[in-house]
Amino acid sequence: MDWSNELIDSLTWLAIAFPLCIVGLAAVLAGLAHHTAWGRQVRRLAWPYFQPGRSWVPLAWLALIVLFTLLSVRMNVLFSYWYNGFYSAMQALDAAAFWFMLGVFGVLATLHVLRALLAFYLRQAFMIRWRVWLTEALMARWLDKQAYYRTHHVAQAIDNPDQRVQQDVDSFVTSSLTLSMGLLDAVVSLFSFTLILWTLSGALAVFGVEVPRAMVFLVYLYVIVATVFAVRIGRPLVGLSFLNERFNASFRYALIRLREYGESIAFFRGEAVERKTLAGRFADVIANSWAIVFRSLKFQGFNLTVSQIAVVFPFIVQAPRLLSKEITLGDVIQTAQAFGQVEEALSFFRTSYDEFASYRAVLDRLTGFLDAVEEAGQLPVLAPTPEQGRLSLQGLSVRKPAGEALVSDLALELQAGDALLIRGPSGIGKTTLLRAIAGLWPYVEGRVGRPVERAALFLPQKPYLPLGSLRTALYYPEPPAEDGRSEGVLRVCQLANLVGRLDEQADWGRILSLGEQQRLAIARALLVQPEIVFLDEASSAMDEGLEHAMYGLLRESLPNTIIVSVGHRSSLGAFHTRTLELLGEGRWRLMPG
Repeated sequence: MDWSNELIDSLTWLAIAFPLCIVGLAAVLAGLAHHTAWGRQVRRLAWPYFQPGRSWVPLAWLALIVLFTLLSVRMNVLFSYWYNGFYSAMQALDAAAFWFMLGVFGVLATLHVLRALLAFYLRQAFMIRWRVWLTEALMARWLDKQAYYRTHHVAQAIDNPDQRVQQDVDSFVTSSLTLSMGLLDAVVSLFSFTLILWTLSGALAVFGVEVPRAMVFLVYLYVIVATVFAVRIGRPLVGLSFLNERFNASFRYALIRLREYGESIAFFRGEAVERKTLAGRFADVIANSWAIVFRSLKFQGFNLTVSQIAVVFPFIVQAPRLLSKEITLGDVIQTAQAFGQVEEALSFFRTSYDEFASYRAVLDRLTGFLDAVEEAGQLPVLAPTPEQGRLSLQGLSVRKPAGEALVSDLALELQAGDALLIRGPSGIGKTTLLRAIAGLWPYVEGRVGRPVERAALFLPQKPYLPLGSLRTALYYPEPPAEDGRSEGVLRVCQLANLVGRLDEQADWGRILSLGEQQRLAIARALLVQPEIVFLDEASSAMDEGLEHAMYGLLRESLPNTIIVSVGHRSSLGAFHTRTLELLGEGRWRLMPG
């Protein structure tokens, strides 16, 4: 090799290889997306980020990564020639050549370090940007049209969507880049080092027949046969990787529920039951882990055996030619390196099969997430018709998912200041009726006219308190205001002990009792002053005296607000102008007072 011209030769090589690789990589990805199910999954997840109509920056960034991947291959080629020249100089005891090759090594090593650092930055920055965009896109789709809630009603409900958005996105982005650039590196290395091996390989007699360039044919045959067996051994890892994600997510979810409902479990003394539940889910994790271990032992053991044999194989084949002085020691060293590079490139699919198995599991989980979100978006929606200061229900029919009627052909009308109490046995459909009026329940027909957006407020039995300060919880989902009203509503709701803690950051859902949380929800209603407020047993944790005081406060402070309550206590009737009683099988009765 003429090292004085190598800079021009390498730039020429890159100028030819780069466009060819871009076209080839695009063709391979398009082919996979067209002919394979998992390729279509990748396109579904990745194309929205890379489409030029959105931005050219991701494609340009990816092109830079491709360029540095090719530069890595070229550096490996140059190092292989350097090893040849260096060991040949040592064999010939040529001092001038020895020191010259050390100088060449200094230049190559410096360029190699700079390339490695830049390549690392490009890859990491690219993956971070892609992960940010994809996470935000999935979160937006999950939150859009209340899909995070409506996915509970789809045929194939998704488990642990939080893990899919957080962990699986990271795995998808990392594995997508690693596998694609690994494939590119393997193909280009295979081509480049096959040419080197072809020039260094000699004839070999096999069963009396002389095979020219035998080293090239032997390495291809060796790796192809090994890959066939490796794929058969490693195939079960795809299913095992999917189960590993699923079982770990289920175990983690059970632990989260134990923390969330810790007080209730402690009251019930339910530790033994919870331990049994956790032990059962953890047993699934461990059993699957052992299955992965034993299958990986077979897979990795086979791969390690194949790789170790490949280390000495080229030395054995080239030894007769070295001993007969047909080639130099440098040629043998370069042959071994070229053989190793070709073997590694051809073995890409074999050695990456376990990572590809995990990648397939991630693809299934993320596309399953998208399927559930899209299915939730296709569920029927009874959007309320905006009406100011009025609730109008016309021909409202609510049913269970299986079709059983809860409420049939309900018609009523409430004006500003009216109050409706919904009563009936537990499980009759009172809360579901509120969901239908809110537009959350998909199995509903008819017409709902009511105030919408911030003019309507729903107070469930267990209020939602976001992480942060009490002031934030009072104004949620609006930004908190420093107008002094927060302190006043806390005092009238008999929560004066919390006035000094309004700006304290804490998990208030765990600190406050349910009764305090319900009074905090009443305080929220006083701050918001909605045109209509729905209370779904929103005073169930209060005693009758406190409940009476809170309802009296609502009627006094919000005289023009429509109140719709779900409750069981007969004492609530005094605060409502009408009562709707659900009788079952779709029947209902509307009564005054």
